[in-house]
Amino acid sequence: MWQCLLYSVTSVFRVLQSPLGDEGVKLKLWFLETRPQFLTLSLVLAFLGASIAWYDGYFNIGYALLAGFGLLLTHISVNTLNDYFDYRSGVDLATKRTPFSGGSGILPAALLTPKQVFWLGMSSFLIAVGVGVFFLLTRGWLLLPLLLVAAVCILFYTPVILKMPWPEWTAGLGLGTLPILGLYFVQAAQYTWHAAIAAIPSGILVHNLLLLNEFPDTEADGRAGRRTLPIIMGGSRASFVYSAFAIAVYLWIIGWVIAGQMPAFALISLLTLPFAIKAINGSRKYQDMAKLVPALASNVLVVLITQLLLGLGYILARVI
Repeated sequence: MWQCLLYSVTSVFRVLQSPLGDEGVKLKLWFLETRPQFLTLSLVLAFLGASIAWYDGYFNIGYALLAGFGLLLTHISVNTLNDYFDYRSGVDLATKRTPFSGGSGILPAALLTPKQVFWLGMSSFLIAVGVGVFFLLTRGWLLLPLLLVAAVCILFYTPVILKMPWPEWTAGLGLGTLPILGLYFVQAAQYTWHAAIAAIPSGILVHNLLLLNEFPDTEADGRAGRRTLPIIMGGSRASFVYSAFAIAVYLWIIGWVIAGQMPAFALISLLTLPFAIKAINGSRKYQDMAKLVPALASNVLVVLITQLLLGLGYILARVI
């Protein structure tokens, strides 16, 4: 299972290598610009948020699918706008590209224009706004603060927030905790402490996804005036922060299971601990790309499978 999931995340580009006509090539470029290998995260987040809502007795498949679609659009917007601003700042021209970091490579190769990429990102964002407005009108205005914070995370992350200390929290919040709460709210029409507790691991995991992916880009990011943790703390200390947060995910789940706020079946998410240990060990050898790249792969598995298993745990707890 683990190998299949990792293959699907890292091999999208290879799947699309067959010869295409001119129109097919254009569609392929637009598709690749969204960085589809990373969009799996949105699907997993939607699954987890819907699973938590279902466990609590709230589930509407139509709302779940529409909210998942909106989340996917926001993720596309984040990816493409990040590519646009990275290219404009010169970061994409100096970064060390890996299968897990460094952007799509579409703009440096002049396969699409910056204007095209910018409007792909903005169009995705505006359609997602329409989805958000629908839920505001049908499920309640308490969703508005969440949507406003998400919009700030999307639009200001690369041009503004990355130049502030500790920008990783934005990814953890905007593509981790908030989507879980949003998927829960559109079905339950309320927030609960139980949902908030369940959403925290996602925030930590996505925070760590970005953090470890920043290590190969430290030099290029520093030239652009960014203040990521590997830059302001140094690689060794940033590695320690990554390790502490990685361990905190499992301690959080164990602690709240003991406290009775998460179902016992949530403990199946601890099955990813071996991958977390591998990622932690690799993060300590961040200067060696031969060790760091496998750690990046293990980190992706931790982020995706931990949340997938957590969602499955909530489903099992309701069924059994």
